[in-house]
Amino acid sequence: MSVNTILFDLDGTLLEMQTEPFIEQYLRALGRYVGDACDTKKLIALIWDATKAMITSQEADKTNEQVFIEYFREHGEWKVEEIWPVFEAFYRDEFPKLVEHTHPSPWAKQIIAGAKAQGFRVAVATNPVFPRDAIHHRLAWIGMNPKEFELVTVYEESHFTKPNPGYYLEICKKLGVEPSDCVMVGNHMQEDMVASKVGMKTFLVTNWMEDRGEPSYPVDQKGTLEELHQAISGRSGVFAS
Repeated sequence: MSVNTILFDLDGTLLEMQTEPFIEQYLRALGRYVGDACDTKKLIALIWDATKAMITSQEADKTNEQVFIEYFREHGEWKVEEIWPVFEAFYRDEFPKLVEHTHPSPWAKQIIAGAKAQGFRVAVATNPVFPRDAIHHRLAWIGMNPKEFELVTVYEESHFTKPNPGYYLEICKKLGVEPSDCVMVGNHMQEDMVASKVGMKTFLVTNWMEDRGEPSYPVDQKGTLEELHQAISGRSGVFAS
């Protein structure tokens, strides 16, 4: 059976960037923004720990946002009601400036246009550890918006994160497809290629490839963004009819 749905990672794939340096700049900017309101080091450490709580959570009845807030409330010294408006203002006013630490290129729009022209359904399968605003801003950096996709995973609506296979199964449920209908396209061996465990085909993008070494997963096809575009537009390789 041929595939009909392509799931695209965002950071390091559609949005060309190195993830770790970007995260460093993001936390630095957040620290500067909230510096007058609280102890920055303690806050950043708490954000990291709350993020880890999301990544390790197996609670299918709680969204990632709920897990994050619960951890923040239980382990932090700040009232959520007081600090959250500060976070929201940061994502609205300061986060967009972080585009300078990325390398947006025309490939993203060309790849998505090529996929739609070939009749594929398209979704953004970005790790949902960020709020909706932060993810939508990053889509804007590549000249795109959520309405151009059938689904964009955000932490307010997702119940798992990468590399949990449950993350990919939840996407399938939301889209009404089987894993075998899908190709996961991403640049990260551990976070994206793990989709093979649930039965998805995989395409590893090599421009900004990340690989922590272990665990390693089967890769059905790999190549540059240009080669990805060619494969999708020609319905070749894992995208073949």
